[in-house]
Amino acid sequence: MYVTCVYVWVKLENVNDFIQASLENHNYSVKEPGNLRFDVLQSSNDPTQFLLYEAYDSLEAAAAHKQTPHYLKWKETVAPWMAKPREGIPYRTLAPFNRLS
Repeated sequence: MYVTCVYVWVKLENVNDFIQASLENHNYSVKEPGNLRFDVLQSSNDPTQFLLYEAYDSLEAAAAHKQTPHYLKWKETVAPWMAKPREGIPYRTLAPFNRLS
């Protein structure tokens, strides 16, 4: 499993628009081949902070996500709403793991 956590800081006046655009991106992303999870999370302490948790079954599937029309639309749409550049941090999965491999 290949996971990326994307940390996003949104301008307060754009929070609702960001949520709508991100939910649309989520709805398409979960249908992609190789997608295992695509969570859109909002901080309980700060409504302008978001975390996108993206899990794919291969590096190729994760890379393909960044070429999809819905991702490219989301990226362009939300860019001016960000208070600072988003940070995508890839993670190596330690658990859970596939016990058959």
